[in-house]
Parts: sequence; structure tokens; C-alpha cells
Amino acid sequence: MNISIKAALMVSAFALASPALAAGTHPTTGEALADDQSFTYRVLDEHSSVDPQIVEDVSGSEIVRDLFEGLYSQDNQGVLVPGVALSHTTNEDKTVYTFTLRDNATWSDGKPVTAGDFVYAWRRLADPATASQYQWYMEVMAIANAGPVMAGDMPTSELGVKAIDDHTLEVTLSTSLPYFHLTTTHSSTFPTPAWAIEEHGADWTKPANIVSNGAYVLTEHVPNERSVRSRNEAYWNNDATILDTVTALVINDENVALQRYFAGELDRTEIPTGQYPDLSVSNPDETTVFPRLCSYYYMFNMRPDGPAAMQDLNVRKALSYAVNRDIITENVLQGGQTAAYTFTPGATANFSVPDVDYAGMSQDERNAAAVEMMAAAGYDASNPLDLTLIYNTSEGHKKIAIAVSQMWKQTLGVNVTLENQEWKTFLQTRSNGDYQVARGGWCGDYNEASTFLDLVQSGSGYNDSKYNSPAVDELLASAKTMDDPQANYTAIEEAIAADMPLIPIYHYAGNYMIATSLKNWPVDNVEQNWYSRNLYKVAE
Repeated sequence: MNISIKAALMVSAFALASPALAAGTHPTTGEALADDQSFTYRVLDEHSSVDPQIVEDVSGSEIVRDLFEGLYSQDNQGVLVPGVALSHTTNEDKTVYTFTLRDNATWSDGKPVTAGDFVYAWRRLADPATASQYQWYMEVMAIANAGPVMAGDMPTSELGVKAIDDHTLEVTLSTSLPYFHLTTTHSSTFPTPAWAIEEHGADWTKPANIVSNGAYVLTEHVPNERSVRSRNEAYWNNDATILDTVTALVINDENVALQRYFAGELDRTEIPTGQYPDLSVSNPDETTVFPRLCSYYYMFNMRPDGPAAMQDLNVRKALSYAVNRDIITENVLQGGQTAAYTFTPGATANFSVPDVDYAGMSQDERNAAAVEMMAAAGYDASNPLDLTLIYNTSEGHKKIAIAVSQMWKQTLGVNVTLENQEWKTFLQTRSNGDYQVARGGWCGDYNEASTFLDLVQSGSGYNDSKYNSPAVDELLASAKTMDDPQANYTAIEEAIAADMPLIPIYHYAGNYMIATSLKNWPVDNVEQNWYSRNLYKVAE
């Protein structure tokens, strides 16, 4: 069937853009636009990369969505809209997807964007030589031959993606996947320029070398300080872009960021942990809270050669049960977050949160069960468990870690050492398995429960616990071909609650201070895939 996504509406809106912008008003709302169309926002850490096939963090993906454009993008409600692809068709069993690409998309150096650029990027993602942390996403997408290619048993040319011509991309899947098109908004699937990568190697993403096809180009990058992107004059819809420059400032301390926001240096920053109630009263027009498709959790190192205590189910369940999630959300965070007993958030499309056993217990009942389980594992006041909890540097993460460590100490007598690490070091430590308990956070790559539950699949690149359950793997595999996989997802969440490879703590809410001059933030998009080209600043 043919699926053309809002194309006609977008074309008509874009046709109106230039005259309205020339008059200094927004083309749709008629609002007077500010002379200064720059947007500056705070990020906690230096991003991992701006290479679409290498980036692995949220803040890096935000930059990549500005610099590059994939097959599809999202609107303010999270609905797919055309990117480089105008539409797609599928065969009867949804194992072959054929995308029709626009003929006016160009790279920042003037070269046309072609189907071959997507083929190159997807083969590059699957290639073991690339060593992408997101390589596993090819299997999530069910691309034909992804597994053997990733294992090095087949050449990348065997991956199920090919260019029929410059403007037709054909993707063959290993199994029917009705939601496949939703996965194409993820940054790892964006096209990349072979000629720039071949010429500059790993340095191709430096401002002087980078070639991109999105609404912006990277014009400055000072590691651990700031990155700046400016509008891409070669972008096919540049006339509809309003913001001229976008700057991400790395500010590790959320309270310092708030001070700089009030000083007028930032247009957007996160509300510091626990400060939403006061700020919503003092600055109601600037505080913004909304649900997010994200989960905050702690993971256990379950590697066979990992710490012995973490192999003990009684220990893992005791530590999970002893976490009073309501105290975390209501007393520590105070920003609309919800207590989590499942990994998948309730905001996930077409997903019903199952009633796992321990969620229905009172905290006193959970604590009592936790004491019994810890004793069964051989730990008590005379022989307390000693463990180290690692988290990436952040005042919010620190407050949560302190609260949880106090709960473990008070209820179970556990002695906890807290250790914070810089972001990239933290990612490497987790990936290497050099930890006992580690902070985790995951935001959905697409709006379907598998984007969370695939993380407990034994071969997932982000299964840093190394949890291995053949039953869960089978449930995940069979869910991909189901019209209604809820029963499988319920069974997987029940398995997580029974085996406890991780501790779900809370489901996120977006908590921002946003300047009143900045408009069109997509608060209704639970994935928070935002695009600077859709934002604008009004005159005040």
C-alpha cells in the first residue's frame, strides 16, 4: 500500500514561508519574529559524536537531527512527516519496503542526496569495522542478513538494502515488521557522505570537514564547552527555517545552568532536581513539564565473571524491593515523574503496563521481603554487603544515588560507595563491565515497546548487564511478527520482575525552563525528537 505522509500539507505551508518571513512575521501564526533568531540551550555532558552511525547519546542525537535528515522526521505530536523520503510502499507481508526519495535534497557541498547515500550509511552501521555501539539497531529493524553481516560472516553488500535508482530505496527485511517505517527517524539510519569520510577518516565530523544534509551545518565545536550549528543554505527547505544559529553549551551543574538561564545566557535549561514546585509558582510562564518516553533505572553486572553478589537473584531482588520509588519521585525529583516497576513506560503507544507482583505490595511489605531475601543470600548486620554504585556526573543523579544508598543502608544494612564518572568514561566503564551497580537511562528510539524491551535481549549492544534469558529472547523475536504483541510484552516485563537484571526507578517527565520568546517546543511528542528548524523566537 502507498503511504504519503502529509506531503501536500507541507508543500503548501512551505510555499507561504518566504514572503511571511521577509515581512518579519511567522508564516502560520502571524507572530512578530525577533530580530535575533538564535537558540542557546544547556546540555549536561559533551556529546559522544555527531557521526550518525557512531552517536549513542540523547544530546548527540539532538545535534545530529539538525545536521542530517533521514527518510522520515516527526511533527510536534510525534507523527511521521517526510524527510528525504516522500512516501513508501510495502509488499503484502511487509517484508519489502520501497521508499521514494525527493529529488531536491542536497548535501551542504551541493551534491545531491541519493538512495546510495542511505545504502552506504546502513552498510557502514552494520559493518563490524565501524564498531558502532548502535550496530545492533540493524537487527531491531529486522534488516535482512543484518546478523551475519554484523558478525563478519557476510560482506556488507549482502545487507538487505539497495538503491533501485538515485531516488528509490528498497529495504528487505528478515521478517514482517509492521512498524518498520517508525524506526527510520533514528539518527543511526541517517545518510552519510562516503566521499567526506573517505577523505578525512575519523576527522570528517570536524567543522572544517563535515558535509551534512540537514537544516543546519556544524560551524564550531569546542569539546566539553560548546557546539554551534548554523542554517544550511543548501537544505532543500531552507526558506522555511527561521532560527539562524543553535548553540549547545556543556554545563555540568544544573544549578549553575539555571543561574545562566536567569542571566539571559540560555533559552532553555533543565529544571534542577526538586525545584519545580517553587519555580512553577515564581515563573509559571517559563516552567514546562510533560511526559517523556524514557526510563531511569539501575543495572546489575550479571556477567559470569562479574561480582559474585550480583549473580545472586535474592540480592538483586532485595535491592530493588528496598528502593522506595515514591520518595524518589515525590520528595527528591518533584517534577511529574512516575514511579516505575516495569521497564517500559505507560506513555508507550499501544502498550498496557502489566501488574507485576511487587508493584502491588506496600513499601513496608517490599522492605520486609527484601530483608528476608538478603538474609537468604547470607548478608545481615554481622556480614553486610559492600557495593559500589556508579553514575555519570550530575547533581540530579547524585541526589538519587544518595537517597537509594540510604534506603539500602537503613533497610538492608548495605554499605554503598558512590562513584561519579565523566560521561564518556562512564559509558566505557559500563560497556566493559567494570562495575557492580550502574545508573541507566533509556529514551525510546521509536514509539513501540520493543525499543525498551530489546535492551534485555541477550545480544543487544546496550544490554550492559549481560542478562541472558532464552525465553525472553524468544518472546522478543516472536513479538516482532504479531499484530498485537501485548501478551509477549507482558511476559517479558514479568520475567524482568522475576529475574531483576535491572531496577526500574522512575519514568521521566520533561522538565524545562523555556524562555517565553522561544516558541513551538514539541511538548506533545513523548519521544522528544525536536528539530531546530521548527522553532522560532518572537519579538518581546
